[in-house]
Amino acid sequence: MMPLLQKYWLQRWVLASVWPLLSLLTAPLAHAHSSSNSYLTLSTSGPALMLRADVHMRDLDLIFDLDANRDGQVTWGEAQTRSLEFNDWLGQGIALTAAGQKCALGPADLQASEHADGTYLSAQWVVNCPGLTSAADAAEARLALRYDLIFSQDSLHRGLLKVDFGDEQSSALLSPERPEAQISRADTSPLKVFGRYILEGVWHIWIGIDHIVFLLSLLVLAPLQSSRQRVVHWQAATHPRTVVLDVLAVVTAFTVAHSITLGLTITGWLTPPADLVEPAIAISVVLAALNNLLGFSALKRWRLAFVFGLVHGFGFASVLLDLGLPASGLLAALGGFNVGVELGQLAIVGVFLPVAWWLRHTRFYRWVVVAGGSAVIVVLGVFWTGQRMVWLG
Repeated sequence: MMPLLQKYWLQRWVLASVWPLLSLLTAPLAHAHSSSNSYLTLSTSGPALMLRADVHMRDLDLIFDLDANRDGQVTWGEAQTRSLEFNDWLGQGIALTAAGQKCALGPADLQASEHADGTYLSAQWVVNCPGLTSAADAAEARLALRYDLIFSQDSLHRGLLKVDFGDEQSSALLSPERPEAQISRADTSPLKVFGRYILEGVWHIWIGIDHIVFLLSLLVLAPLQSSRQRVVHWQAATHPRTVVLDVLAVVTAFTVAHSITLGLTITGWLTPPADLVEPAIAISVVLAALNNLLGFSALKRWRLAFVFGLVHGFGFASVLLDLGLPASGLLAALGGFNVGVELGQLAIVGVFLPVAWWLRHTRFYRWVVVAGGSAVIVVLGVFWTGQRMVWLG
């Protein structure tokens, strides 16, 4: 018999280990992948240095309550009446410095622009920086851009920065933890590009809840032995080697598949309609979770991982294209991002698998994690599918 105190602390440890998974499965529906990104572009246009920011109308509505007629949609007409407030807000949340001195942005030229997931507010400034007399000076200067919009309302929000100085291109992902990006010629070396895109690949997989949920759907049955009984009656696996090989097959299939479509899309060989990729990813989440509930008649999970991994690769590619891959370091950026995605996945597997292995004998794992978790994932996936199909309209 386990001593009472030891049992108490063991239960506390299990709860602490499982809680992140349960929190993920019940995360707010609005935080599906790609639900909150802003797009920033710093570029040269003739002799001028230009800065542009595209912010989704949904995000603006969180702050300014723009939906006057309460129809669930924010139109450009509803937003135009708040232009002065937008200018002040953007000026407080976006700052560019050159050699530590603040650049002047002035009033922004505000317009509406369309992205695959809806209407955005586009703000564009002609930038005046101390010590920079021409756009050519910008490529040589040590610039820093700080982005602080929406982070306090949505911790999963990200700013995707693209820098285009003619022959010099780079990009960065801005987050609450990393709100500032340094911009200089030294950052365009292949090694720097590779390292930066590793970080962006890791961040992308960690903030892409639909990618994480899809992966967990494929892994959740690994610690159980398949039988002709219902899934909730499957027995615990007895050999760790079998479980590890099962997980390895799933992760490898997913990796190979998304690497194929990621590479084909980035190099221009394959260009699927961008507005169909996100609903397809959501549908893959639904089907993977439903497959768990089919039990013995379910499809092989590594095959699902490969087929739907092709779809998820298109999603990864859309993020890379939004970031703006540097032409001079395309292979370094693509390789770094792919490595980052894999490291992010391995971190998730490394947290989930030991807990799943320890709980595999319990009814809690079979009924709550496998059956209940799969049911919740189906609901989330259906919601995301409907939400993203609305974007098509």
